[in-house]
Amino acid sequence: MPAGHPDPKPVSVYFHFRSPYCYLLSKTLWTLVEDFHVQLQWRPLGGWNGRSAPDRAKYKVPITRQDVARFCRRLGIPFNPPPISTDATLAGVGSLLAEAKGVLRPYVVEMMRAEWAAGQDIGLPEVREAVAAAVGLDPAEYASFVADPAHLARLDAHWEEAQAKGVFGVPSIVIDDEVFWGNDRLDFVREHLLELRLARR
Repeated sequence: MPAGHPDPKPVSVYFHFRSPYCYLLSKTLWTLVEDFHVQLQWRPLGGWNGRSAPDRAKYKVPITRQDVARFCRRLGIPFNPPPISTDATLAGVGSLLAEAKGVLRPYVVEMMRAEWAAGQDIGLPEVREAVAAAVGLDPAEYASFVADPAHLARLDAHWEEAQAKGVFGVPSIVIDDEVFWGNDRLDFVREHLLELRLARR
């Protein structure tokens, strides 16, 4: 880091591709990297980790969709939910490869766009692999990566880590012992980073 610049601050992001609130965050998260000296620690989750249990989720879905639709109108982005049966776990696994290849941002943005704007089922291999190819990943390498149980296990480890930090839902951003839960808490994250004197300008 050049003289006079602070070391990048670790910022942990707990994210689930099945969450519509993570769809909203996918549009704004990257401003943290652009505007502050931070290092994102990407922590995708899978299964039901970080989400409401199925018996509660069935009651929440209609109201959640109303709520998210309001946010989308404000942001000027489309909202077309995927099939209710969509399992986004392997999209989360694939994001680890995208991170390793330096294309995390376009992968997240495009995968969430496919799911929540185009209404596609990202549980289907052909949908995920089309997104992977669109952002520059090799579809065959991607398919092999998401099929590896060792990579899937990392998502469970992320949830254990999240719970140890007090995280109970997604999206959540953690900086030291401060937990910011929800896509609409990004302003508080920015204020906190300003207080830490981490602004790039």
